[in-house]
Amino acid sequence: MRKSLRWLASLTVLIGTVGASGAATAAEPATGTFGGTSVDRTSVTADSTDIKDRILAIPGMSLIEEKPYAGYRFFVLEYTQPVDHRRPWAGTFKQRLSVLHKDTDRPTVFHTSGYGLSTNPSRREPTRIIDGNQVSMEYRYFTPSRPQPADWAKLDIWQAASDQHRIFTALKKVYGKNWLSTGASKGGMTATYYERFYPRDMDGVVAYVAPNDVVNKEDSAYDRFFGTVGTKECRDRLNALQREALIRREPLQKKYKEWAASEGATFNTVGSLDKAYEAVVLDFVWGFWQYYGEDVCGSVPDAKTASDDEVYETIDAYSGWSFYTDQGLDPYTPYYYQAATELGSPSIKLPHLDGLTRYGYQPARNFVPREIPTTFKPWVMRDVDDWVRKNAHQMLFVYGGNDPWGAEPFRLGKGARDSYVYTAPGANHGAQVAGLVEAERAKATARILAWAGVDAPTAAAAQPLARFDARLDKAADDELSREHGVRP
Repeated sequence: MRKSLRWLASLTVLIGTVGASGAATAAEPATGTFGGTSVDRTSVTADSTDIKDRILAIPGMSLIEEKPYAGYRFFVLEYTQPVDHRRPWAGTFKQRLSVLHKDTDRPTVFHTSGYGLSTNPSRREPTRIIDGNQVSMEYRYFTPSRPQPADWAKLDIWQAASDQHRIFTALKKVYGKNWLSTGASKGGMTATYYERFYPRDMDGVVAYVAPNDVVNKEDSAYDRFFGTVGTKECRDRLNALQREALIRREPLQKKYKEWAASEGATFNTVGSLDKAYEAVVLDFVWGFWQYYGEDVCGSVPDAKTASDDEVYETIDAYSGWSFYTDQGLDPYTPYYYQAATELGSPSIKLPHLDGLTRYGYQPARNFVPREIPTTFKPWVMRDVDDWVRKNAHQMLFVYGGNDPWGAEPFRLGKGARDSYVYTAPGANHGAQVAGLVEAERAKATARILAWAGVDAPTAAAAQPLARFDARLDKAADDELSREHGVRP
């Protein structure tokens, strides 16, 4: 590893198991049952041929299920974590994670989406590049990885980074080669925050399409983006349809009400169907550029000739009428809570909608249930941004040239070392190293291999070590691209 971990042993990490009583214990019994599997701890050694036994020998680790996949072992697990890493004796919760195991002699990628956990095997781009293992973590407070009762004040970026630190510390005993962290969108933000608080854990960071909202009230970068992205013809076409959806608010809301009634959808969190309607419409242009691009602009109906059904269905396709219902928002309460307390959220000017909007871009607080208190902490993102500029070491940021979230990227300062910010031309929120221009793609791939401690050809010829797997690698892409709503 590029830095020693030893000096951290006496600090915030909780090495022992946190028991059900909330007390930290230094050791576990020699035998026990984990996820229905009996394990004799005294017999599980580094030479064990069964990787499952070695993982389940970790105090606090239990098995949910194992799923077969050719060339790998795939485990869905849960790990006992403190609710508050500053007070580890004051309660615990079970956090889900998964391990895509290839070989303990290979490097490991630590991935998080920043949201929930997929329980199906998938492989992120860095995992394919280094042909390694992959550990994926469900972000705290996304169900079922939520303490009960939930103390929302314990949902912050430091607590989440400390979750990752404990998991890494535990699994490093099994996977002893180099580790890289990665994630896309909120997952890229998460990887960056983890590096900020625990810079000695990882050997490298690959953060994809990670927004960096340093000053929450200053969002002019987004206005500039939407004024220049794509062609004027495409921008005008999208803006016209968005405007038409507000002009036709009455007939389209009638459809929305009928749909909501048939689905049992409610609007208590956002406040009214009208507020939800406008929020979905205002997401339309953003959602188009976030997940699609110029090549499908022609499929957007002409606002002047489109029927009510065409306008309604087009907005649904790119924004999703279900999203701002109580039922649609509920799974994302942890994200909106974080946006309202630390991460910030975008607010853009919409001059083409003057006189038609009633609420404008609504703040993240509007999408959090009223009973959950929020207080915004403006210093948190400033601290992370300052740290990255001055201390980034072996970090790679990848953005998409046509992705709205890239309008406020992370930037590197004079203190950065062996770190890079690259933009894939024309790419959206699914930007990857593979989409970079040739020289940058080769450089990025070579650095990822080097950080992982893997022998590779010359930088100019660097390629992923593992062949593309349509199931594993496509599944990872789909996890990012299938969601709607303006959130990273």
